Amino acid sequence: MITAKEYLSRAYRIDQRINSKLEQVQALRNLAEKASGILTGTPKSKSGNPHSMEDTIAKMMDLEEIIGIDLKQLVDIKHEIITMIKCVEPTQLQTLLELRYLTFMTWEEIAEAMNIQVRQVFRLHGKALGEVDNIRHT
Repeated sequence: MITAKEYLSRAYRIDQRINSKLEQVQALRNLAEKASGILTGTPKSKSGNPHSMEDTIAKMMDLEEIIGIDLKQLVDIKHEIITMIKCVEPTQLQTLLELRYLTFMTWEEIAEAMNIQVRQVFRLHGKALGEVDNIRHT
């Protein structure tokens, strides 16, 4: 059985994976652009791999397809988390959970947004996690 914190953190982990894959796609795109500049500027070498550009583009497309799948999963999980958070009372706890687990704010950013001290954010967070656990186990 996963904890309330682990349950709510699933969206963040998927978001991190998506960002990592986007960086990989960008790196491949940069590589392809460099290769195309080299290929168009000089005569073709007989010893080079004529399919390297196609391989790079295929890898980019594969990664983009995986990113699409991850994005769908992220949307589904965020919807599930939103539904859970809406059941938490009072609304101050809902706001804290939304800021932390849906917009991925830091504790300091949450404190500033809610106009409270970081220490108070931690206290409310613990209370909010308890509410999520109660909802999940009823």
